Amino acid sequence: MIAIFSDTHSSRGHELEGPALEAVREAEAVIHAGDFNSEAALEAFQSECSRLYGVFGNTDSMSVRDRLPEARTVEHDDLRIAVTHRRDGGQTGLRMFGRSREADLVVSGHTHRPTVTETDDCVLLNPGSHADPRGNRPGYATLEPTANGAEGRLFDLDGTVVERFELEC
Repeated sequence: MIAIFSDTHSSRGHELEGPALEAVREAEAVIHAGDFNSEAALEAFQSECSRLYGVFGNTDSMSVRDRLPEARTVEHDDLRIAVTHRRDGGQTGLRMFGRSREADLVVSGHTHRPTVTETDDCVLLNPGSHADPRGNRPGYATLEPTANGAEGRLFDLDGTVVERFELEC
């Protein structure tokens, strides 16, 4: 299982609790789409999971930016996942970013709004923010392998599944 987060915005730590913290601890890998804000938050995530694939966001400190790329591609269980904090051009920019990396899934953050959008090229996922939702529903996501790809779930902080989606590869 892969756990997916974004927009922690913390100077203290990962701000995880309950089902979200359990997801990080149980995941084979964690993807974070930026805006940890501090090294303390980045290191707290790293201490809870076996493998962290993060990118930096627009509010991350220079010390976080020095440790993470602006964008990356993760290959896991035959899936290609392109990760960025944000792309100019909205959904079109994200689709183009995913297409350029031959991605099945594009993970982004920045808006703090949990969303799943299926396009002809790939699925666009913003897990929202578990710690600083800014008027949106707080959230995070997971991906579980299936025979033909993966099943994705978007969660509320209490562990309630809000939306499901499929990735085929």
